[in-house]
Amino acid sequence: MLGRWVPVVSLFFAMLLWASSFIALKIAFSYYDPMVVIFGRMLVAAFCFIFFLKYLMRFEYQKGDWRLLLLMVISEPCLYFLFEAHALQNTSAAQAGMITSMAPLLVGIGALYFLREKLPKEAWLGFSVAVIGAIWLSLSSGETEHAPNPLLGNFLELCAMVCATGYTLCLKHLSQRYSTWFLTALQALCGMVFFIPFLPFTGEENVWNLQWNWDGVWAVLYLGTLINIGAYGLYNLGVSKIKAAEASAYINLIPVFTLLMAYFILGETFNVQQICASALVLGGVFLSQRKAFVKIETADVAAAQ
Repeated sequence: MLGRWVPVVSLFFAMLLWASSFIALKIAFSYYDPMVVIFGRMLVAAFCFIFFLKYLMRFEYQKGDWRLLLLMVISEPCLYFLFEAHALQNTSAAQAGMITSMAPLLVGIGALYFLREKLPKEAWLGFSVAVIGAIWLSLSSGETEHAPNPLLGNFLELCAMVCATGYTLCLKHLSQRYSTWFLTALQALCGMVFFIPFLPFTGEENVWNLQWNWDGVWAVLYLGTLINIGAYGLYNLGVSKIKAAEASAYINLIPVFTLLMAYFILGETFNVQQICASALVLGGVFLSQRKAFVKIETADVAAAQ
């Protein structure tokens, strides 16, 4: 019974931490170039994992796994953070958090083509509704201090969600043979190496001698430890225990957490049209997941009997 709560608790706190990452990124980007921030968080995470390298290397490699491992790290953190970094330069944390609710639908579509899992009609209808809501959200958002180009920013965040979908599908397959913490460490190390070539193009005169600002530094340290290690570690643990589609459903918590944090910490607000569009996105996601939740509840009742 206790074991069934492990993925639930892990995924809940992973989503809470991930929601806070949008706020931390906005703060960090106000002081440092996005590529410097992304590289910094990867460097911090990789450094922390060095102390546990001996324990992380205990796994059984199977021939051909390098393809999935490579696809996993390219999807996330490499391409994912490229898209998200530029997304948050153009849209608000609250809107970016809302776009993440599209991830469960994208995972369902990915499972259809790659895992041969069929989607019910409600899922396709829900996907269509959510897409309409996301487009409405972007079009109804005027340029503000927090969102200078929301249409572009929300599109880039959606691209990041496509990368997250590829990551989740690869992770589900690989977590059967590899430790979740090894996969998390691999992400940090590969991400750090991937973003090194971007540093000379940040516009900073001396990227290795940046102006020290505690707010920016604490944001980077927070991202490197509690997000890159904590959130990803907890999410990877949750995905290893339950189905990928079920785990991705927890992503629906991110918009709620992000909206609250963005309002209280950054002072971001939604207008009436944005609120209606956000409701449409969440409604579409709920519609697409409704049958899945019914099946889960039915299975839980049957197991209890």
